[in-house]
Amino acid sequence: MGTKFIKSLIGPYLRINMAVLLLFSLALLFFSRPAGLAAFAVVGGLALYYKKMEGNRSKALGEYAKSITEEMDDTTRHFITKNPLPLCMIDQSGEILWINKKFAEIFDDVEMFSTNIKQVTNVKHTEFLCEEDVEKHILVTHGGKTFRVMSSMLDDGGNTMLYWLDVTSLETLKTLYKDERICLGYINVDNYDDLLASSPPERKSSIAAEIDRTIRQWGQKNSISITQISKSKYIMILEVKQLERLEANKFPVLNDVHGIETDADFPVSLSIGVGAGGKNPMQSDEYAGAALDLALGRGGDQAVVKKVGKVEYYGGTLQTVEKRNKGKSRIMAHALRQLIDNASNVIIMGHKGPDMDCFGAALGVYHIARNRNKEAVIVINSFHESLQKIYDRAVQSGSYKFAGSDGALSMIEKETVLIVVDTHRPGLTECPDLLYKTDKIVVIDHHRRSEDCIENPTLTYMESYASSTSELVTEILQYIGEKKDIDKLEAEALLAGITVDTKNFSVKTGVRTFEAATWLRRMGADTANVRQLFQTDIDFYRKRAALIASAQTSGDGAAYSWTDDSDPNMQILAAQTADSLLDIEGIKVSFVAGLNKEGITVISGRSLGEINVQTVLEKMGGGGHLTTAGAQVDVPPEEAIEQIRQIMDERTKEK
Repeated sequence: MGTKFIKSLIGPYLRINMAVLLLFSLALLFFSRPAGLAAFAVVGGLALYYKKMEGNRSKALGEYAKSITEEMDDTTRHFITKNPLPLCMIDQSGEILWINKKFAEIFDDVEMFSTNIKQVTNVKHTEFLCEEDVEKHILVTHGGKTFRVMSSMLDDGGNTMLYWLDVTSLETLKTLYKDERICLGYINVDNYDDLLASSPPERKSSIAAEIDRTIRQWGQKNSISITQISKSKYIMILEVKQLERLEANKFPVLNDVHGIETDADFPVSLSIGVGAGGKNPMQSDEYAGAALDLALGRGGDQAVVKKVGKVEYYGGTLQTVEKRNKGKSRIMAHALRQLIDNASNVIIMGHKGPDMDCFGAALGVYHIARNRNKEAVIVINSFHESLQKIYDRAVQSGSYKFAGSDGALSMIEKETVLIVVDTHRPGLTECPDLLYKTDKIVVIDHHRRSEDCIENPTLTYMESYASSTSELVTEILQYIGEKKDIDKLEAEALLAGITVDTKNFSVKTGVRTFEAATWLRRMGADTANVRQLFQTDIDFYRKRAALIASAQTSGDGAAYSWTDDSDPNMQILAAQTADSLLDIEGIKVSFVAGLNKEGITVISGRSLGEINVQTVLEKMGGGGHLTTAGAQVDVPPEEAIEQIRQIMDERTKEK
């Protein structure tokens, strides 16, 4: 290789010189033959001389290159054998072909040509290999040490050299850094005031002390710093490793406080919000505050852990306790009245495919806007047949204005107030684009708060204890202004909304629910007319009976039913079927799935309270309450039910 280089370097210049000398000799030969012949002789001699010198030089360079190569082979051999890093070479099947001394010291049971790399590391040999010019490494633990293993494929493409770098100290440091990062959290005692108000004076201090002692003992047991910042709220500081232990045990303090004896007709419960993974303490505190809001918005009695891009829920096994004080309804009514008075117009929007509760609440809010002399419109694109009767009555009355998404978008202005009822998730609203056209947004909803809620609303009235959004709107109507009378149609629509969400006042019904229904009855609501709104044809009953008859049950008290047939009223059909299945002895929870007219699978889940169907269907992208929940998915009904079975099986194993 060195000889070729010398020739390529000298050759061109030598040829040019010889060509010049030959031309000069020819010129001399023209003028004088003796002189020309002499010149030719001299040029020939020079050519022979140069050729001999070049041969000697090439030979010398070849010998030099050979000696350097031999020395490099010795150096390389010494470097590999005596390398301070453990080295080994494997073939295409993972067999160890060669090891150096350092590798043998660490892996003393390795024998060349008879040990596979997987026997040593429990890692397949293919995971060590990497493509050319691509850096890759994996971590392998052996003998209490952690190694970063890098690979280098040899020229023949068959064998691979593995380089083992001891990174035990670095990995230990990384683990300590991860485990000892600080997390912040808040603990809130749910219904603290109602809890003490239900107790005699001599018991109030002892109950409060017992709650405080239970929380602090739990914190001390888990090495958590807990500080009381108000009579019903605590702040806690803990490390990631402690949080992981709490998550593994599913925050046992949630159940511990249930055992505290009180004089109230409901148990003590806590809402816990923890923020983890923030870039700094301020961000972790923001996560913790958002997590606590989620826990409270979902009805309390649960822990919510908010991490970067991830939220985990624990607990939530108790029914939401009804709040007896109506102070929040009064405050909400006053604030809503002021907001509407300063608005240019009002747009009312519910969820897609509105049900009776959503429509009744919308009519109630429309009355408020009309009573404040503001132009209003209800956004509705399509609805189920079950809503046809009440919708036709509203249109025929001429007292209400309805519009689709396009019409509502053309009406919205800077000072428009947008009131969202019966949902708080942007993706479920009739027209999500409206949410970005005004900054004056009001949310009235009775569902448990989800992570993907409407951001930064001006007013929020979300009470998961309420039976329905119609109940919340009914209470607001009683405090909104001097003129409290509402139309008969509005009263019946609101009563129908309460009736459908409480299953004829049989579930999730509290004292305030009956008080709202009583007020609506005084406003002219006719229960016979309300019942007529729920009448369906004989085909609907046959489909429901077929779904009930085809239901499958499991040993854990669950019932599953599905149909591949599509129906425009599938959402109602699935819900009523799930309700009916709970009437069967031994059934504690039911799930029903079917296709709507768009070909989307609609799922309804119902429970008697022992199993939280909300947490089950949240894993399917849905939501709801402890006893009532729903979801919509893009997989066939049978596959959706199979996924729910798996979720239920995992839930059983966790117990």
